[in-house]
Amino acid sequence: MALTTATAASSAATAWCPSRPVAATGVFNRAEKSTYIPRLFEDAKKGLLQPFYGILVGSMIRAGFLSATEREELIELARNGLAAHRLARRANALVLLDRGMSCEDVGSVLLVDDDTVRTWSRLYEEDGIEGLAGFGYEGSVCRLSVDQREKLKAWIGETLPRTTRTVGAWIEREFAIVYQSRSGLVALLHDLGMEHRRPKAVSRKLDEAKQKAFIEGYNTLLNTLSDDEAVMFVDAVHPTHGARPVGCWAPKETKVALDQTSGRQRLNIHGAIDLETGQTRMLEVLTVDAMSTIALLTSIETLYPTMRRIHVFLDNARYHHAKLVQEWLAQPERRIKLHFIPTYCPHLNPIERLWGLMHKNITHNKCHATYNGFCNAMLGFLRESVPKNWAALCDDVSDNFRVISPKDFRVLT
Repeated sequence: MALTTATAASSAATAWCPSRPVAATGVFNRAEKSTYIPRLFEDAKKGLLQPFYGILVGSMIRAGFLSATEREELIELARNGLAAHRLARRANALVLLDRGMSCEDVGSVLLVDDDTVRTWSRLYEEDGIEGLAGFGYEGSVCRLSVDQREKLKAWIGETLPRTTRTVGAWIEREFAIVYQSRSGLVALLHDLGMEHRRPKAVSRKLDEAKQKAFIEGYNTLLNTLSDDEAVMFVDAVHPTHGARPVGCWAPKETKVALDQTSGRQRLNIHGAIDLETGQTRMLEVLTVDAMSTIALLTSIETLYPTMRRIHVFLDNARYHHAKLVQEWLAQPERRIKLHFIPTYCPHLNPIERLWGLMHKNITHNKCHATYNGFCNAMLGFLRESVPKNWAALCDDVSDNFRVISPKDFRVLT
């Protein structure tokens, strides 16, 4: 592989100076005298000499510097639609240089400057395709060594830093390497197999055996359910009048704000949903208690007048176990059978996912000027929009249950 002009000059015995000619090499005509244009020679503020970098003017990279195998690999990479766009463009530049085009002409075709093309050529000469695939993950001063990467991974695994700024400060302190952009640090962390995670709230009191037994019992019930039986999930929710700010895309020059209300008025909803049909029963109540539970169960029986048995799954809130509720269920004409979800297991109640969907559609980046408007939007979504659009929403409110164990997580304390 032929050397680039900059690399050839760097290996010459004559030192590089901004005002002196460079010794000719085999790449150029020995009679030619080429001049170097300095990129940065002196820091005006500090008055200190800096490392000198230059461009060789009047010279070009010799055509045909690629071997047949190298040329074939680069052409394939340039044509590969799955390759990163920047990587394919660099491969394309090298193929064009190999065909005899100058750095200026290649830069004109690819809409980059000729210095960039020379840099790509140097990267390929030094490290092959791996050199082309580097997009600044290694930072602005030098790339981390294998040992440094392993130390960084170990430190992250031990401390779980919250911000890239913390990571960058540790790298600078430990290795004297400065990352000048957040994007470079993010790319490095991804390259090391790291992700920015938000911890899940997991109770230490979760019982794996009870979860497995519940899931098995639920699946058995569904597999043996007759046509005159129905299944519903019950829970209560207490949304507060107010908007919930969430991230969104916006023009860079636009500052985005969200109007806020007092946030003191709360809507109490005792509700139920049928995952098969999307039918809901949502009661607005002053207080969620035994009486609201009885009112909800009565409403459920009214929804299914022809059903012989209605299986209702609900959590272990005290009002669900109240004596008044038990007395109501004991009445001979009652058709409801309660099934209690294991404690500390909201993930086993699909209606919890419905509440999340409710906030996503009603309160995320949306402000309701009045409390009545807020209540109408909430209840309208739960009573009308959910059943009407159940085919599109059902995947977000499913009974795809799984066992969660604290042993599967690194629990932060």
